[in-house]
Amino acid sequence: MSGLVYKDYSKKLINNAAMPSSMIPFTKKYCPVVLADVKGQDAAVKTIHAFAANFKKQKKKALLLYGPSGTGKTCAAHAMAHSYGLEIIEVNASDFRTKEQILQRVGSALQQQSLFSKGKVILIDEIDGLAGNKDRGGLPTIVQLIDSTVFPILLTVQNPWDFKLNNLKRRCEMVEFLPLDTESLASLLASICKKENITYEADVLKGLVRRSGGDARAATTDLQTLTELSNEITQKSLEELQERAKEESMPSALLKIFKTTDPLIAIHAFDNVKEDIDEQLLWIDQNLPEEYEKNSDLAKAYDALSRADVFKRRIRRWQYWRFLVYVNALMTAGIAVSKDEKYKKFVQYKPTGRLLKIWWANQKNLKKKAIAAKIAEKIHCSAKEVIRDIEYFKVIFKKNKQMAQSITEYLELDAEEVAWLRK
Repeated sequence: MSGLVYKDYSKKLINNAAMPSSMIPFTKKYCPVVLADVKGQDAAVKTIHAFAANFKKQKKKALLLYGPSGTGKTCAAHAMAHSYGLEIIEVNASDFRTKEQILQRVGSALQQQSLFSKGKVILIDEIDGLAGNKDRGGLPTIVQLIDSTVFPILLTVQNPWDFKLNNLKRRCEMVEFLPLDTESLASLLASICKKENITYEADVLKGLVRRSGGDARAATTDLQTLTELSNEITQKSLEELQERAKEESMPSALLKIFKTTDPLIAIHAFDNVKEDIDEQLLWIDQNLPEEYEKNSDLAKAYDALSRADVFKRRIRRWQYWRFLVYVNALMTAGIAVSKDEKYKKFVQYKPTGRLLKIWWANQKNLKKKAIAAKIAEKIHCSAKEVIRDIEYFKVIFKKNKQMAQSITEYLELDAEEVAWLRK
């Protein structure tokens, strides 16, 4: 979902779904039906319009819509179909993963005429859901279907820079969807409130938007959740929503461990947090030295934490999940009883910076790895060797435009990959 102003097609949805208007999720009720309703993604909409209007003349027969969750990729695909009077066939790549399943669902759709003698568009959603051994043949099959299609194909993905998607990207025109800005998303929520007769305050809607991080789907769902009973959204209701999230957060869980010596309280600290064991260990490792001041307390706590890590590795090696009980007990109760008494000082618990550094490094290297994979495929060497010498290619792209153009055509580099090499 994306946009500022969404037309209300609730009556049509009610007829199709045979359900009361109040039961229809806002994410469906106010999803844009035509491309003109998709606001906040002007560049993407322009590209989609051009692709649909001139499909028979297009060299590439597929669009790869990429961007964060909740930015409007899937809705834009449906809006394109409705705008141009096309029948849409939607497939989620997570549900149809193998070569046989894809051929049966997508291949047959490409071979058959539309039920109503209209044109047709194929939407393959969440293409990054194809991964692992059980999906062998899935991506190559989609590539083959794109090469032979007579109908437009749209694919959605969050991270298009995975090297496994290189062959697919060569066949697609890439279309970026950006997170919606605060003003655009707040305007969308305000328009929904007016249509639903929901009382609201502008500042409260902006607070809800900031909480969603530019995800229109999440913001719209939160709006419906908060107003379902009272039909109004207030600062108090927003604070209650934030408080509920806070009660299940890692800082709240660490309080139960660091600020008690009772093992029965500490052992349930991680029962309702979303972070996995690895993240829990990193949170404790980051904040333990800030909380425990005595060397003896710190030594005993790290001994418990190290033993938890030993059992975690045994689980990984032997898949004996009964050890998970010991991991949790050592990480929580073991650390809680390591101190003689609880410390009265205030500590603001923070997430480890290690994961963020790793994430940034990976994001920075994604394009480099994608380019290296393309070069390695052409010159028959390993991608690691290419990465080691990729600075030579960057020099070529900066100093020799003619050679850079030849390399671009030979490797079938897209605009963003070329821009990276020119930096």
